[in-house]
Formats: sequence, structure tokens, C-alpha cells
Amino acid sequence: MSDVSPPRNRREAVAQALARLAPRVPDFEAEAALDRALASPGLRGAAPETAARLALVAYARHVFTDYDDLLDEGYDRDSARHFVLDALNAVLTAWGAAPIPEEEANEAGDPEDDPR
Repeated sequence: MSDVSPPRNRREAVAQALARLAPRVPDFEAEAALDRALASPGLRGAAPETAARLALVAYARHVFTDYDDLLDEGYDRDSARHFVLDALNAVLTAWGAAPIPEEEANEAGDPEDDPR
């Protein structure tokens, strides 16, 4: 028997998915990733697990790596993602989330990212 009740709304569904995907993510970081998932137009129609995973990856990439600095220096998104993959995976792993394999690094995008 599960001790988690069925979600009553999208916020709860994505929050529950996030808790399953990253069980050790700190509360503040979980809330920030959840807010990103719910605010992103690109994630509105996504399954809760998909929205949670993509928002978590995007949040960690922007906050805990040099990704934005690399973009500001003129690197394209794919190159910047390649260079920050190890740092991103270290954060995801610390949170209990699955790391992103190298061959999928550029597929794990930010749905709301605009090309710079």
C-alpha cells in the first residue's frame, strides 16, 4: 500500500514525480524546479514525470553550472551543454536523480530556452 495519496492537481502530480525522480533534492531546490515546471509553456502538456525531469535538469544546469556563462561567452547551446555535463550530473546524482548520458546531453533541453 502506498503512503502517497493520488494527486489532486497538476502541482501535486509534478511534485510527487519530482520526489520520486530526485529523492534527495533539498526543499528549496525542489520548489524552484517545480515552479519552473509549472511556469514553462513547453511543459504544460507534458506528463508529470517528463515535466519534473526536464525542469530539474534545466534548473540544475542554469543554477549549478557555468552554462549561462558559456552562452554569454559565445558558445552555442550544444557546446555549452557538453562542457557542463559532468558538473550537471554531479548535482543530479547528489540529489538521487539519474545522470544524463553523454549521448543524450543535447536532447535534455530546456523547453523554454531561447537561442541566444
